[in-house]
Amino acid sequence: MSVDRVETTGSSERTGQAESAAAESAGAAESVTTAAVRYYSIAPGVRLNVRSGPGTGYTIVRVLPEGAKVPIFCQSPGTTVTGPYGTSNIWDNIDSGEYVSDAYVHTGSDGYIAPRCS
Repeated sequence: MSVDRVETTGSSERTGQAESAAAESAGAAESVTTAAVRYYSIAPGVRLNVRSGPGTGYTIVRVLPEGAKVPIFCQSPGTTVTGPYGTSNIWDNIDSGEYVSDAYVHTGSDGYIAPRCS
């Protein structure tokens, strides 16, 4: 079957424009919500304590195994710790209520690499 002629009416044209705008809006929303999470290696040969807050005075909630990699969602100042990557008071938030000392995480920086936790 072939189509010789296509008729467009004003209302269907506006509907097509609305659908196109809605699709563009949805695409924009998707691009905002998808963000790549970067993972950082902890120091080789280290089983790292994960604490409930940014300091050695907080309880240990779990221990990361050797060779683990962690995301850093935000960072907070806390207890100063000396580790394989220097001395730092920066603590990395790796999950809800879970922090590790930045002195044990290979970020490639001596400073903050993520936003401060609120």
